[in-house]
Amino acid sequence: MQTYDLEANGLRDLNAALHAQSNDTNQTSWEIVNPRGSHAVAVGLDAPIEVAVKGSTGYYTAGMNKQATVHVHGSAGPGVAENMMSGTVIIEGDASQYAGATGRGGLLVIKGNASSRCGISMKGIDIVVHGNIGHMSAFMAQSGNLVVCGDAGEAMGDSLYEARLFVRGSVKSLGADCIEKEMRPEHIEILRDLLEKGGCDAKPEEFKRYGSARQLYNFDVDNAGAY
Repeated sequence: MQTYDLEANGLRDLNAALHAQSNDTNQTSWEIVNPRGSHAVAVGLDAPIEVAVKGSTGYYTAGMNKQATVHVHGSAGPGVAENMMSGTVIIEGDASQYAGATGRGGLLVIKGNASSRCGISMKGIDIVVHGNIGHMSAFMAQSGNLVVCGDAGEAMGDSLYEARLFVRGSVKSLGADCIEKEMRPEHIEILRDLLEKGGCDAKPEEFKRYGSARQLYNFDVDNAGAY
C-alpha cells in the first residue's frame, strides 16, 4: 500500500502521482492521510486503483473519476463525484450539495445524508444514499438511478427526463413533470441489485418509484405555467 500524507506533501503532488497510474500499475492500493477538508482530492483518476481517504474532504472529491474506487472515511463537501464516468465512490459520512452532478456512469454510495441537488443532471450514474436527500435533487436528471433509503426534500425530480428515482421514505414534494410510477418486477430487480452494491439492508419492496410524466420534453404552450 502507498501511504501519502497530504498535509506534509501537498495536493498537487498527490494528484500527479495518482494520474501517473495506468491499467497495468502495480501500485493499486493508496491511503491518503491528513486530508483536513482539502479540495479536489483524487480528481480525474483513470486507472483501476483503490484510494482510501482517511478523513473528510472539501469540494469536488473524486470528480471525473474513471475506473478507480475512492473511499472517503469521513464526509465530503460540494460536488463529490461530479461528472463521474465509471468506477465507485463511497462516502462513509454525509455529502454536501450536488453530489454526483452530471455523472455519466459508475456508482456513488453515500452512507450518511446528501444535501440539496443530489444527482442534478445525472446522465447514467447510479447513486445510493443511505440517509436523506435535500431539495431539488435529480433536477433535470436524464438517465441512471437514484436510490434514497430515507426521505427526500422539496421538488424532487423537477424537469426529469428518463432517470429512475427510488425512495423508501417520504417525499416532501415532487418537481414539475415528476410523478409516482408503478414498481414493476424489472424495477424490483434493478433496485435489489443497487441496494446490494450500495451495502443497504433495505428491501426493494419498501420503496416507491418516481419518474417523468413526459409532458415537458418539448415546449407546449398549454404547459407554459410548469416551465
